[in-house]
Parts: sequence; structure tokens; C-alpha cells
Amino acid sequence: MSTLRNKVQLIGNLGKDPEITNLDGGRKLAKFSIATNETYKNQKGEKVTDTQWHNIVAWGKTAEIIENYVTKGKEVAVEGKLTSRSYDDKDGNKRYITEVVCNELVMLGSK
Repeated sequence: MSTLRNKVQLIGNLGKDPEITNLDGGRKLAKFSIATNETYKNQKGEKVTDTQWHNIVAWGKTAEIIENYVTKGKEVAVEGKLTSRSYDDKDGNKRYITEVVCNELVMLGSK
């Protein structure tokens, strides 16, 4: 059961092109966000779509694949772990962010 701890699987579409950073030593970092949609009917019987945005980060070889093949609008399946961190913005305010650290990515669809 330990393999199920902190495991996230999402299928969604990229909202914009990935942001690629080349780090010292040749290592790459890819950051992007994907939208997942859930559709349901409300009490009035109207169809409602709820869109959630998820921040994704990928390192190394996975980031290289993303840099070469993944663009805005593409549908992808992402598997990884959920992480949270904080940082101070330019005004000195503490900000918190939750991200999925991607360890596996599958490109879906034909977009």
C-alpha cells in the first residue's frame, strides 16, 4: 500500500505553453498548468462545467520531452506527487503554492 501514498493522476489540457528553465549542469525544469473539467447538472437540470487548474512541475528527461512535444491546448495524462511550498513575493508577502511533481507524462489526443 505504500505505493499509493501521495499519488496524483490527472488528465487535462495545457492552458499555455510550458515554461522551460535550463539549470546549472544541464538539468531542465518544466512548469505548466493543466485544466481538468467536471460536468454535472445543477438542481435546475442545467449542465454546469467546473474547471480546476493544476500547477505541474517536471524535471530532467521528462522536462526535455515536454519542451519538445507539449504545447498549449494539448491533452496530457500526468502522474506524480502533490507538494506544497511557500515563498515571499516581491512585496515581502508570504505566498503558498501546491504543485504536482510529475514523474510520468502521456500525451493524449491529436491536437
